[in-house]
Amino acid sequence: MLTIAIQAGGESHRMGRNKALLPLAGRSLIEHVLVRLEGLGDEIFITTNLPQDYSFLGLRLVSDLVPGIGTLAGLHTSLATARGDSVLVVACDMPFISRPLLEHLVGLAPQADVVIPHHGDKYEPLHAVYNRHNCLPALENALAAGAKRLTGFFPQVKVLLVEESEFSRLDPQGLSFFNINTPEDLAQAEKILAEGE
Repeated sequence: MLTIAIQAGGESHRMGRNKALLPLAGRSLIEHVLVRLEGLGDEIFITTNLPQDYSFLGLRLVSDLVPGIGTLAGLHTSLATARGDSVLVVACDMPFISRPLLEHLVGLAPQADVVIPHHGDKYEPLHAVYNRHNCLPALENALAAGAKRLTGFFPQVKVLLVEESEFSRLDPQGLSFFNINTPEDLAQAEKILAEGE
């Protein structure tokens, strides 16, 4: 069973307001993400500390089990509350995520505890698939040790890196990891959509 968890808990300091609900070409950012995820998983939910803002979506909404520690808390909440053994975790502010790339990551999930895109020296932990059974204890150990980084528990689990040479054929325009943090990013996204992505 595949669970999809959309992380929408960020405080959006650079944007100045809840970026998941920012309008982009007539719909909110999170709705763009949902369209691309449609039919992919067996269940889908949103992790957010502002559940009242997302009730219009009609999805299960889960607040951080350990509040106040940022995105690591969101990942912990995703794994702790998921019903599926595989959990695809995505961010709410990536409107151009590639469905073929997501399907590829899900297909690789049986091979490792974490299947994650990797380019240069950067991981994409909010665009990855996690084995709930193996990752949750490792993540809880990392949290107990004071870890703050999303990759802090990776040494305790089996990680499969999906390198750029592999994922670029599934996302030839390289827009999957384009996320919106500033008004300038939002304007760029509008331009990308206007040009036909």
